[in-house]
Amino acid sequence: MAEFPQSSSMSAPYRPTTSSLGGIPNVNVDIPITAVFLALFIVGAATHMAIFQKNKRRGHKFLMSGILFGFCMSRILSCVLRIAWATRPTNISLAIAAQIFVAAGVVLLFIINIIFAQRITRAAHPHFGWHRAASIALRVYYGTIVASLFMLITVVVQSFYTLNPNTKRIDRDIQIYGSTYFAVAAFIPIVVVILALIVPRRTRVEKFGVGRFRTKVVILLLAATVLTLGAAFRAGTLWLTPRPLNNPAWYQSKACFYIFDFTVEIIVLYLYAIVRVDTRFHIPNGSKGPGDYTAGKKEGGMIMSVRSEEEVFDDMPSSRGTDDPDKEESKEDQKLDEEAGLGATPHRP
Repeated sequence: MAEFPQSSSMSAPYRPTTSSLGGIPNVNVDIPITAVFLALFIVGAATHMAIFQKNKRRGHKFLMSGILFGFCMSRILSCVLRIAWATRPTNISLAIAAQIFVAAGVVLLFIINIIFAQRITRAAHPHFGWHRAASIALRVYYGTIVASLFMLITVVVQSFYTLNPNTKRIDRDIQIYGSTYFAVAAFIPIVVVILALIVPRRTRVEKFGVGRFRTKVVILLLAATVLTLGAAFRAGTLWLTPRPLNNPAWYQSKACFYIFDFTVEIIVLYLYAIVRVDTRFHIPNGSKGPGDYTAGKKEGGMIMSVRSEEEVFDDMPSSRGTDDPDKEESKEDQKLDEEAGLGATPHRP
């Protein structure tokens, strides 16, 4: 493994003394692996931008596609920096930049999942989900995520520019706090969605987007679980006793880094493109309160319809008198797709 140089003048930035997740990249191992992820993120960026532009041209507003594109761009830069670091393993400035971008990018996915969880909550419990206090609390929480991110970036940089043991201890404590906070942010959508499902509802579920409500729930729970796995693993490695730079633990290996960082993100990124979250989680422009999701008006060429709880959750026959609710629902979803300009789609589970 390559090591940082020992500087005779000991000038900042200083060589780290403890190992980190993934270690110092090298040419033989890290460049080929990182190049594969770089290609995957480039394809992801092109896909989500194409979806965003197509929707924009027909008045279908879905900003999350733009955010997913932004996330891909941040990961492209992360991969480029890691490849550059592998070719110059003694360049501490490159190491700092690479670590910052690896830590910062995934926050965008956490925020997207929280937004999706909010939409599911508002559909299941509109009077609570649209309450002013809940909206304000969510905005405050977004602010704490951004503040925590800036704190984390600051202490990562500072840890390379100080030799003071107490300052290094504080920097490490804040890094543990930041990683743990982000793990909680990744897990919050799971808690919110489960509560939205088990708390008794006062009104029927408000249909939004294309496809079944329970399919949206499954998609979000799957994505949030995958991201939580990665975030919890990264946070857990920081809680453990630091290891010397030349003697990393198994959980700091390159395999763990690529699995619990880039792989979990690729899974979610491509999942959201394949299942078309831009149609499933779309809500009418200007939605501001209960009933706006199912106002019965056209929004960007898409007609929103209302189904009863039995139709949404239990697939029970509705007042329309169909003997096969699954078939009827599939036909309705295909009609919604065609009216949205997406063409006929196969039956969704």
